[in-house]
Amino acid sequence: MNTTADARTTWDGIYAARPAATDPRPNVRLTEAVAELPPGDALELGCGEGGDTLWLARRGWRVTAVDLSAVAVERLNALARSHGLADRVTAEQHDLGASFPEAPEAPEAPEAPEAPDGTEATEAPDGTDGGFDLVTAHYLHTPFDLDRSAVLRRAAHALRPGGRLLVVDHGSTAPWSWNQDPDVRFPSPREVAEGLALDPAGWTVERADAPRRTATGPDGTTAEVTDHVLCVRRVRRTDGHA
Repeated sequence: MNTTADARTTWDGIYAARPAATDPRPNVRLTEAVAELPPGDALELGCGEGGDTLWLARRGWRVTAVDLSAVAVERLNALARSHGLADRVTAEQHDLGASFPEAPEAPEAPEAPEAPDGTEATEAPDGTDGGFDLVTAHYLHTPFDLDRSAVLRRAAHALRPGGRLLVVDHGSTAPWSWNQDPDVRFPSPREVAEGLALDPAGWTVERADAPRRTATGPDGTTAEVTDHVLCVRRVRRTDGHA
């Protein structure tokens, strides 16, 4: 069987088998991509132990973090409280194939983000604005059924104009990966972007590359791995409206 209940049970078991992290590390691709951005409202898809969420919260972001595992969510909420970040972190359990977190209310009198050409970003091309300035999805891979393209497409629509969707995928198999299939194929960032089928009038690809790094596994071993990095930005309306 390959059901949501199976997936919840599996991921709860994975996290419950690990000691609870006290200060989990953020992903390096997040820190390099986001360090210079002004804080706002962020959404993390598949928060796991919460290293990315806590890193963002410490820098002033208001973070909604979601995971299928109730164990991961409960631990992250407790960890945010212990680090004095409960006012900036909300962790929720979601099956992203069936539900999606609600966006926060827009701040009063928001300052319009600047578009790449120096003009101000305005209303979204489809006439609706999302509620997040940043959505991150790091290594959102699962052996269970999930229409990942649909999830990421919805995430792109959840952005405010000027907001970014950062997707970081595995581009190689680490020795400690749960998937050791020698025939596994890793779609390129451009292929992932194409799968989202986003209107180019509303979203633009800012980054699509495959950098390498030395990673450390759960047991402390190291290996060189490849990341597939995609950053998509929601841009201003381009239908002639100001």
